[in-house]
Amino acid sequence: MSLLERLLALAWMMAMVAVMRVASHDYGDALSKSILFFEGQRSGKLPSTQRITWRKDSALNDGHQIGVDLVGGYYDAGDNVKFNFPMAFSTTMLAWSVTEFGKFMGPDQQRALEAIQWATDYFLKATSIPGFVFALVGDPYADHSCWERPEDMDTPRTPYAVSKTFPGSEVSGEIAAALAAASIVFRPKNLGYSARLLKRAKMIFDFADTYRGSYNVSLGQWVCPFYCDFSGYEDELVWGAAWLYRATKAPNYRNYVVDNAKHLSKILVRNIDGATYSGGSFAEFGWDAKHAGINVLVSQVSIHVYIWSSYPFIPNADKFVCTVLPESPTLSVSYSPGGLLFKPGGSNMQHTTTLSFLLLVYSLYLNQANKLIYCGNVVANSSRLVEMARSQVDYILGSNPLNMSYMVGYGQKYPQRIHHRGSSLPSIDQIPEHIDCQGGSAYFNSDKPNPNLLIGAVVGGPDMEDSYADSRADFVHSEPTTYINAPLVGLLAYFRSHPSS
Repeated sequence: MSLLERLLALAWMMAMVAVMRVASHDYGDALSKSILFFEGQRSGKLPSTQRITWRKDSALNDGHQIGVDLVGGYYDAGDNVKFNFPMAFSTTMLAWSVTEFGKFMGPDQQRALEAIQWATDYFLKATSIPGFVFALVGDPYADHSCWERPEDMDTPRTPYAVSKTFPGSEVSGEIAAALAAASIVFRPKNLGYSARLLKRAKMIFDFADTYRGSYNVSLGQWVCPFYCDFSGYEDELVWGAAWLYRATKAPNYRNYVVDNAKHLSKILVRNIDGATYSGGSFAEFGWDAKHAGINVLVSQVSIHVYIWSSYPFIPNADKFVCTVLPESPTLSVSYSPGGLLFKPGGSNMQHTTTLSFLLLVYSLYLNQANKLIYCGNVVANSSRLVEMARSQVDYILGSNPLNMSYMVGYGQKYPQRIHHRGSSLPSIDQIPEHIDCQGGSAYFNSDKPNPNLLIGAVVGGPDMEDSYADSRADFVHSEPTTYINAPLVGLLAYFRSHPSS
């Protein structure tokens, strides 16, 4: 990118921020709704405290055909399958959100803890048999060929596991990270439960590290193309060890992170939805790649542990920031004319929320360390990172060319036809009769708004030109996911208490 292009990019970004920040956002309301969304994604027996009441009990026999209780957990998006890899990442991000920003959540902190425990209770079940980690429940091909309420599911609920013989280090490593991160969150509230989570996290991490291999090989015909692991499993192992170190301060986990980080320095070249993407691994973060997250996570403990300073975690975190700042000479992401961050691949809001979360967390480190970031001749301080994160959150909430919130139920204008089975079909209360696999097709093809509001759901978002079709069939843009919302919870918590910082 030339100097002129960088200056123009910065100019429009500053202009859009100035023009669009005409109305302040109710970050507290958005926070409450972003957490409420997870209740709409619940699988299993719903509690009496369930607030999204159009959802009912579902998948109550998961795992029973093999004598294992796999009831519970979350549906990842608008379908009725339980993919444990992205579910675990969503759980890790919810726990990280509470760890960093729980003190800003007010009464919503308890709701966030409930959202985390709904997942961790399930993961304790999914890892209860030594030598096996369940990675998936349901038949994704059969499920995706139907448009059914989760309460009506009659597609196969087949459980799939990784094992010593058929390993899956990425899904096991991410579950270990989720359990370790959650153990930190529950330690002040429920010491016994925290200890149980940590003990299981250690066991699953050892399993993932000892029996190395990708679930692409073991379970590829079921997990691909939905949640293939493109970045390798090494990052999940280091990520899991980093969270175990944060939870325990045990030197063996610190040494593991240091010794294995060199495997993460390779350059990633991937084909995503037909587009070739080449970028340093330090710039990647999401349910698949953990590289930038590892560097930011390690930076938080580096102030107190001198050994980290001689390794590239902090320089790589700096380099990540430089790939995101629009004025940086090493910018590698794109921005829409209205200022929304874009990366290749579908469901773009996942990139917007995860990368913004890292910017905000890293800004805390910069503040503590009294540190600046140098992107060539561009200098960025912690306030600049907060400003960037806020601009993305504000875009999601309605500060954009369409003046549209991309969170269902927030603001006056938001998506009406989201790609979500339960939301788009009449509830059990409305039509108690069974609606079979093809019986929901008429609702899928309807132009009418969804009858059930999935409050707090954030969809995949607009296209690169800031346009949004609000089409149920356009799942790339209209489907919500748990891993879009999970990091947004932390962002909203911070801005709830810092509305104008």
